[in-house]
Amino acid sequence: MSKILLFQTVHSTPRIHPRTVTSILSKPLIIPSVSKCYSPISPFHSISLPALKHHFHSPSFSFPSSFSTRAFDDSSSSIETQNEKEEKVVEQLEIEYPSGEMEYEKISGWKSFVVKLKMLIAFPWQRVRKGSVLTMKLRGQISDQLKSRFSSGLSLPQICENFVKAAYDPRISGVYLHIEPLNCGWGKVEEIRRHILNFKKSGKFIIAYIPACGEKEFYLACACEEIYAPPSAYFSLYGLTVQASFLGGVLEKIGIEPQVQRIGKYKSAGDQLTRKSMSEENCEMLTSLLDNIYGNWLDVVSSSKGKKREDVENFINEGVYEVEKLKEEGFITNIHYDDEVISMLKERLGVHKDKKLSMVDYKKYSKVRKWTLGLTGGKDLIAVIRATGSISRVRSPLSSPSSGIVAEQIIEKIRSVRESKRYKAVIIRIDSPGGDALASDLMWREIKLLAASKPVIASMGDVAASGGYYMAMAAQTIVAENLTLTGSIGVVTGKFNLGKLYEKIGFNKEVISRGRYAELLAAEQRPFRPDEAELFEKSAQNAYKQFRDKAAFSRSMPVEKMEEVAQGRVWAGKDAASRGLVDAIGGLSRAIAIAKHKIKIPQDRPTTHFHLSE
Repeated sequence: MSKILLFQTVHSTPRIHPRTVTSILSKPLIIPSVSKCYSPISPFHSISLPALKHHFHSPSFSFPSSFSTRAFDDSSSSIETQNEKEEKVVEQLEIEYPSGEMEYEKISGWKSFVVKLKMLIAFPWQRVRKGSVLTMKLRGQISDQLKSRFSSGLSLPQICENFVKAAYDPRISGVYLHIEPLNCGWGKVEEIRRHILNFKKSGKFIIAYIPACGEKEFYLACACEEIYAPPSAYFSLYGLTVQASFLGGVLEKIGIEPQVQRIGKYKSAGDQLTRKSMSEENCEMLTSLLDNIYGNWLDVVSSSKGKKREDVENFINEGVYEVEKLKEEGFITNIHYDDEVISMLKERLGVHKDKKLSMVDYKKYSKVRKWTLGLTGGKDLIAVIRATGSISRVRSPLSSPSSGIVAEQIIEKIRSVRESKRYKAVIIRIDSPGGDALASDLMWREIKLLAASKPVIASMGDVAASGGYYMAMAAQTIVAENLTLTGSIGVVTGKFNLGKLYEKIGFNKEVISRGRYAELLAAEQRPFRPDEAELFEKSAQNAYKQFRDKAAFSRSMPVEKMEEVAQGRVWAGKDAASRGLVDAIGGLSRAIAIAKHKIKIPQDRPTTHFHLSE
């Protein structure tokens, strides 16, 4: 008998136009019917259909950071007082843990001589001419996995490492950043932006070139010293939207009745199938998130451009798209084609106009090893276990090697790290929309056992909600970006009644069974009987209680308090921190800094990071 229980959690980043926050309904994906763990704003909202085994993808949403509007204790005090309380909670967290920010110190003396010697003996593909400019084209999808130095495609670990290497590399004079429409979440955008700001501490220049630009792209560009765009550049800085599609009316017309049981008033995953419009709770949650997203974007842009927040908002509301107007108002530095910007760089670096500027691209520079720049690791070894994608218990024969988190493989890695004395601490890097409920629980158990033997820090990427949060909450410390989506502690379960559809098309299905509830999930040609509906609800309630209680136990929080922040609600990283779901705000570098703090070694002592990916 197929399993239908859905621990709905987490959300993956949709592929969307840069200025919108939503995606449209995806086509069905044929998969076996299994227990799932996804967030209510996940593209994997699923209601399993045992007979046809369809897995429906619902509308998905990508949110940036939010500034919370409720205090941790949710008292009836004013919004201002609540915000003050929340800020104090987050500020206290910042004091308790090291920041992990890069403290740039130029390599000099005998170390500089050693670095030059290493550069001379480096492999040909690692050689870079002095006075070179590192060029990186940020566009499309950005993977959270550590890729081979010889593979194509953008990888967040390599992007961040390239910024660190370029800061210390005496051969690199600056960075020329091409930013085009991105297909990633706001968590990755925030981490890249932080590395841009850290790179600037080296005193080297970093220039952005943006031929096509939405909110995410401009958010990154604002961290650079100068921004250039061609005369034909397309800017879509019109604001952000959230859209939700509902199939309730469509399914009703064709004779399909979704029978959905949700536990958690904000758990809206099944709404797309059962409703014809948005629920009050879902509207409240999405409106709050959108207000916070937009507010955060305005704060960052206004601060970066030295403008008042209201002036930036008024400018956006004018619907300006002309490049000339953006230059006139000081949002970009100047209007130039790519070749003109390169000519400016040649002049800045003293390169004769008839000579070619030495430029090294992202792919080639990714092959440069850190040790050749004097950036060696230490004797203290920290394991980094990367878990990316939707969660399954075993790998499907039809799935690709990089298709998601396979519990049996992650568990094998966790056990090997636990049994090894080499590793002083462990980082669990999670970027997942959730998935199989059983798989999530099995990994939670293994991470909990690991945390009993050595420090374990969970580092969240774009999203770590439901199944993703289930994994993270087993760690001793959880680190999330301001823009990470997390939480979504709730349950949705259901099946389709296809009786009317079968009648319309002349299809008949007969079932012979033994056992009172044998047809609970097998008979999609009829609705639940009253006793089946009661059992179904009890099963969902039990699943929710298990999830909520484990979250309360893992976070050392009273169940009553956890109930207030659960209910299937999705939180942005900063809001989650103020409510006790997350311990610190930051990226992987902060997680590593906290790991050093846990094993009591100085922050300036190098550590070696051993990455274990899917």
